[in-house]
Amino acid sequence: MALWRIRATVDDRPGYLSVLTASLALKSVNILAVQVHTTEGGAVDDFLVDTPDTMTESDLLAAVYKGRGRDAFVARAEAQGLADQPTRALALAGRLVHEPEALGETLRALLDATDVRWRPRPSVDQPGVHGGRMTLADPAGGSYEVLRALPAFTPAEYARAQALVELAASVTRHQRENVALMLPDGAEVTVRPAGAEDLAGVRELHGNCSALTLRRRYLSGGQPGETRLRRLLEPAGGVTLLAIAPNGRVVAMASLLAEGDLGEVAVLVEDVWQRRGLGTALLRRLRAHAERGGFAALVAHTGADNVAMLRTLRRLGHGPMDRDGALVSVTLPAAGQPVSDETPATSG
Repeated sequence: MALWRIRATVDDRPGYLSVLTASLALKSVNILAVQVHTTEGGAVDDFLVDTPDTMTESDLLAAVYKGRGRDAFVARAEAQGLADQPTRALALAGRLVHEPEALGETLRALLDATDVRWRPRPSVDQPGVHGGRMTLADPAGGSYEVLRALPAFTPAEYARAQALVELAASVTRHQRENVALMLPDGAEVTVRPAGAEDLAGVRELHGNCSALTLRRRYLSGGQPGETRLRRLLEPAGGVTLLAIAPNGRVVAMASLLAEGDLGEVAVLVEDVWQRRGLGTALLRRLRAHAERGGFAALVAHTGADNVAMLRTLRRLGHGPMDRDGALVSVTLPAAGQPVSDETPATSG
């Protein structure tokens, strides 16, 4: 017995697939796997089949055309080449999580492509399939061109390939945003953006902070509720950075919340990690993010008794300071803008 791959288009009408499979069955062709891709030109059927050793490519083509198939493609195959394509795509996605730089090789394996080319600029063609050429948009900029002689690409193959491109871009961006930071006392932490999956770690961070530390962060007693924590992990238009100790614990978080063209910043550092330069380092990174995001300025609200936070803001080069009772609002100009030497203003 021999394995073959067959691809053919049939009218997307009831019963037409059964006509094609019946024609193959009359030739003792055993269908091992089948996928159906819906296109504007009809239903494209992909088969992995087992045939008698004496069967030739011409025999298979004749059976396809007799079964009302058209635009047929027949080639010898390996079992893993077509069987369970979704599982195959998931396996390749798993590889990209660990090796995003292997995207080109992954696309070749997924699509049985002859060539994958990356171009630094977006393609003049719209992303999609154009016969044996596929154009994929790279979220990081540029585009990919994938080539294959036969058979023509299908929309389903394009969707899988584009998903892999976006996954690789996301993993690469995540890796670049994970930064090893050495504090002045020699301790090391990893700084990275927060995500929804960090809820448990951030909740543990709050549990390890004293009541005073929490009050200074949130200007009120107690821990924030789960709903608020979830919003802080993925703030709309902003970012939350986490500091991760070598043992994997979250020991600090710093948030940038968007308020129009202004950004509000706040930092929470576990008590045993305070006064070690960690809060300053996180605020500097938030400031750089705000500059890239086009924020006009940043503002931090803190208590008048929070000497350590006020000292940190002075170190960063603050602008105007406004005091309203026990609350002090400090403005930080966007990076690169001149810093004001105004003294604190008192109101109320």
